[in-house]
This record gives sequence, structure tokens and C-alpha cells, in this order.
Amino acid sequence: MKPLSLLIGILIILGVTIKTINAEKHNKRQKERNVTTQVSANKIKQYLSHILEQRTSSHVISKRENLLEKKKNQHKIRIKEIRNKDILKRNKNHLQKQAEKNFTDEGDQLFKMGIKILQQSKSQKQKEEAYLLFAKAADMGNLKAMEKMADALLFGNFGLQNITAAIQLYESLAKEGSCKAQNALGFLSSYGIGMEYDQAKALIYYTFGSAGGSMMSQMILGYRYLSGINVLQNCEVALSHYKKVADYIADTLEKSEGVPVEKVRLTERLENLSSNSEILDWDIYQYYKFLAERGDVQIQVSLGQLHLIGRKGLDQDYYKALYYFLKAAKAGSANAMAFIGKMYLEGNAAVPQNNATAFKYFSMAASKGNAIGLHGLGLLYFYGKGVPVNYAEALKYFQKAAEKGWPNAQFQLGFMYYSGSGIWKDYKLAFKYFYLASQSGQPLAIYYLAEMYATGTGVVRSCRTAVELYKGVCELGHWAEKFLTAYFAYKDGDIDSSLVQYALLAEMGYEVAQSNSAFILESKKANILEKEKMYSMALLLWNRAAIQGNAFARVKIGDYHYYGYGTKKDYQTAATHYSIAADKYHSAQAMFNLAYMYEHGLGIAKDIHLARRLYDMAAQMSPDAHIPVFFALMKLETMHLLQDILFFNFTMRWKRLKMDNTIGPHWDLFVIGLIVAGLIFLLRNHHG
Repeated sequence: MKPLSLLIGILIILGVTIKTINAEKHNKRQKERNVTTQVSANKIKQYLSHILEQRTSSHVISKRENLLEKKKNQHKIRIKEIRNKDILKRNKNHLQKQAEKNFTDEGDQLFKMGIKILQQSKSQKQKEEAYLLFAKAADMGNLKAMEKMADALLFGNFGLQNITAAIQLYESLAKEGSCKAQNALGFLSSYGIGMEYDQAKALIYYTFGSAGGSMMSQMILGYRYLSGINVLQNCEVALSHYKKVADYIADTLEKSEGVPVEKVRLTERLENLSSNSEILDWDIYQYYKFLAERGDVQIQVSLGQLHLIGRKGLDQDYYKALYYFLKAAKAGSANAMAFIGKMYLEGNAAVPQNNATAFKYFSMAASKGNAIGLHGLGLLYFYGKGVPVNYAEALKYFQKAAEKGWPNAQFQLGFMYYSGSGIWKDYKLAFKYFYLASQSGQPLAIYYLAEMYATGTGVVRSCRTAVELYKGVCELGHWAEKFLTAYFAYKDGDIDSSLVQYALLAEMGYEVAQSNSAFILESKKANILEKEKMYSMALLLWNRAAIQGNAFARVKIGDYHYYGYGTKKDYQTAATHYSIAADKYHSAQAMFNLAYMYEHGLGIAKDIHLARRLYDMAAQMSPDAHIPVFFALMKLETMHLLQDILFFNFTMRWKRLKMDNTIGPHWDLFVIGLIVAGLIFLLRNHHG
């Protein structure tokens, strides 16, 4: 305690007891007379201090001193306790922070373990194990794990679909700045799934999501500005959004070849879900395995390719791919040799990266004139893998492979001319080879074509063309894998899970997903949207698919206006959409529907001859239309005949009534007589 404050405390204590001291009455009175109001506080303190020193033997003062000392000791103890508490608090905070760090580190480790298991998973059980780790990590506050769990709740992974819980989790994550959560909330708002239907709010969420780095939000905004969905149509803004995503995809494709995802159209397989050629049935797969084991080289190569990249619904399996390629190569297949070379060039779980072995197998394939082998040798010389960099040799091999129609070699040639790698830059030749490769769907060729159109390099600048090309590249992103999970969910009867996944892809601009979502909605089997909203939402999606060139969707829009589904009945609008589908896409269904409308004069002027012509055209366009057209024409001719008969009877009655009034009741005999007289006159003149 400071001396000043100590003295003030003593002053208070002595001030209470000083009047009880009788031994010093005389001195006290004398001093009281000398003390004036002008005495400073410092002098009072000095005086009282002196008294304290002189009267230490006094009982009262002694008592007060003991009390003061006791308080001093208590104060020291209190200070010590406070210091100890402060130390304990600091230690506690340190330990708490350390525990939190350990807790966070453990959450991160669990999340990484889950990702690793998920990437290597080949069974449903392994995927479930991965999500169990995500759940534990999310419980520890790991944001990425929480995003994974929110996605699982939204999309219904492993039967976990709970949209209300997903929204709560997304809202919590959005407050933490999660761009994925903001994108998800934008998607849910745009459809009114579990949230209020609000396009303005959806646009805000997408804007924040794209600013935070969400590729999906960038793609959605690109599609909205391209199509003018709740924003003013703006090609340049769409170009900006799509380019960011396309750059990301192209960078990924340059590191590893992309895997195209099968996009099954639900509208094309109504009777049998297993009949679609995009997905390989288990029975057919077993049959192919049987043929491969029996020595069918072509099947061996095909199965090797499917397992190499994971196509037709099969899991990616490098060991199986290598097994089938080796069997085919042993039988002399040049394609198999080239694919083995490719596996060694890239390296994977089944084979280590080895340039020398890659060169060996590429050379074996190239010696047989194989385009893939020639392209492989070109890559080795271009990048200097196992051999010195030699652009001239690379160009030679790429040209040979390109002449055989191999799209990857065509792209490499285009890239050499575009970048001037070992040769003079030539944008016209670059454009030529990029275009050739793009016709086979080579993704990087499409990307560089988009770059050329976006910047006007070697071609006249075209924003629209660039955007369409960028869009095609963007649709190769990893998010396209949802096409498979959505299809299998639909096949297994999990309609809600399938719809949510297709709807998200539809929002991103995938035409197949738009038509699939509309198809599910109009079936009214889903439970995540109100029944009365399904037709109007389906009509919206059919319309978006039709704008992107889907003929079936265009016919569907006509049907919706014809029957009044999700909109009011409008025969004229229905006829307009049927006409577009018939004229632009030569749709047999549209021709048939339009013929019916001409036959009955629904929304358009009645025209039996045009109806008959359209029925005939529908039969020519599709063999499936022969029977419906036959019955439709039978009905049309029968009705036309009946109408003619009725019209004839009415006409004859009217004429008979008129003749009866002018000539008499036997006017018909008079007419016959005139005809006979005319014939006799003609015969006489003829003989004369």
C-alpha cells in the first residue's frame, strides 16, 4: 500500500478516537487553538503521523494499530490471491487455447482422413466411413467438414436427407463466410425448397458466393447473365463469370485428363430404367468380362478403357485396367500397348511413373501405325520426358497422329501453332486444329477456341460464341458427377434426392438436368415442393431446356399451354411451340399435334388438307408414328366423308325446296327430260 493512502486511513481511524484520550487534554486544547482552517492537508498528515509515533504504547492506538496491521496483512493476502488467480487464469486460458488448438487439429486430421477414404473408396461402406469421420470433425467445429455434412443432408447421401437441418447448418456456415453455404442457400431460395421462393435473395447469395470463390456460383451467374434470368441479359458479364470457371477447369485438365460424365436423359427411358446405353448394366458387364476372359481383344481393350477412367457407371480401377490392357497387348493390340504407355507416362496406383517404359510401349504401338502411340511419342519429345526436348520430332509425331484423326494430337498441333512452341506462331493453323479437335469434344481445344473468340485472336471477336464455348468447358467440372448419383437415386426410388441434385445442375445451366428436373416435377412424385407449384416450376425448366435446343422440351411447352398445366390454356401459344418444334427440329410428335390442331381449328384456322399433310410427314419422320397416324387419318377421312354427306343432303334439300316453289313438285322429271333432250340433240349433230 502507498504511504499516502496509508496515512489517510490512519487519519480516519484516529479522528474517531482522539476525543476519548484524556491524558493529553491540556496539550490537545493548546494545539486546537493553534490549529486553524488554513492548516494544509499535508501538515495534518505529518502531525497525525507524529502522534502515531509518540503514542504507540496507548491501548487504543495499539488496538487500532493491530487492526490496521491485520487489514494490511489481509490486503497483502488478497493481492497475493489476486495474483495467484491471475496466474491461474492465464494458465487456464493457455491450457484452454492449447486444448482448442488440439481440438481443431484433431478435427482437421479427421476431415483429411475422411477425404482420403472418400477418394479411394470403392464401396458404399467406405463412403459411409468417410462421412462418419466428417461428422466427428464437424462436431469439433471443422468448417469444411460441416460443409460436407450440410451437403449430405441436402442431397440425401446415405439416406440422410433433412433439408431443414441442412438449411440451419448452411445459415450458420454462411455467417462464418462459407461461399459453398451461400451458394446452397441461393439455390434453395431460387426453387423455394425449404425456404421462401425469392429470386432476388438467391441472386444476392450467388453474388456473395462468387465473390468468396464458389465456382458453382460463378457458373450460375454466368448462365443467368447469358439467358437474362432475373437480370438484364449481358454477354460480357456472362463471359467474365464463365471464363473464371473455364480457366480453373482448363488448369485441372492440363494436369490430368478429364473424365466425361454420362448424362442420362430420363425422358428417353420411360419403360426400362436399365436399358439406357449411357450406364452399363451389371449383367452386360459380367457378359463382357466373360468374353474378355475368352480372349476377345476388342472387349479387353474396351473394359480396360472403362476401368482406366471410370466410365459407364464403373468405378475407376487402375489394376483392372492394367490387367485387361496387358492381356490385349499380349495378343498384339496396338491400342492396348498405347494405353499401357499412357499409364506409365502418368503414373498411378497400379504402375509407377516411368518414362522409359512409357517410351517402350508407345514405340511398340507407333510401329503398328497406332495414332495413340504416335501421340504419346510426340508428348515425350514435346515435354522432354525420358528424352531431350525436340519440338521437330514432337511436331512430326503429332502430325502423323492428327492425320489419323486422333483429337488429342490435333489439339497439340493447334497448341504448338498458338503458342509458337518450336515453330512460328500461326493463329489460322492453330484455329484449324483446335476446331478439328473440338468436333470430337476435346475439352482443351474447346477452351482455346473460346480464348481466341473472346480476345479476337486469329478470328473476328464474338462474345456469344466465346461464352457458349466456355460454358461447354465449365460443364466438365467435378460437379457433373452429380449426374450419376442423381440417376442412381432416381433408379433406386429416392425421388427427392434425385430432384435436388438435378435441380442444382439445372440451375448451373445443364440442359439435360433441366429436362430431367422438369420430368420429375411433372410426375408429382417429389415431396420437397408443394404440389401446386410443381407444374409451374416444371414449365419454367422445360422452357430453359427448349431455349438450349431441346426439341422434346419445346413440345412439352406446347402441351402445357394446350392443357393449361402451370399456366392458362392457350391454343395459339401451343400451336406456336409445336410449329417451332416441327419446323426447326422436325419433331414427329410436334407435327402430329399440329395436324390435330389444324384438323379441329384449335388456335389456328381449320385446314383439313394441311392437317392431312402434317400427319403424313409425322409418319415419315418416325416409324413409331405410323400406327397413331393411320388411326388419325382414318378418323379424319371418316369425319370428312360424313360431313360431305351431311352437307350434300342439306344442299339437296335446299335445292329441292326451291324447285318445288318455282317449277312444281315434279321438277326432277323435268330436269331429266331436259338432259335426255340435250343428249338427243348432241347425238344428231354428231351424226350429221
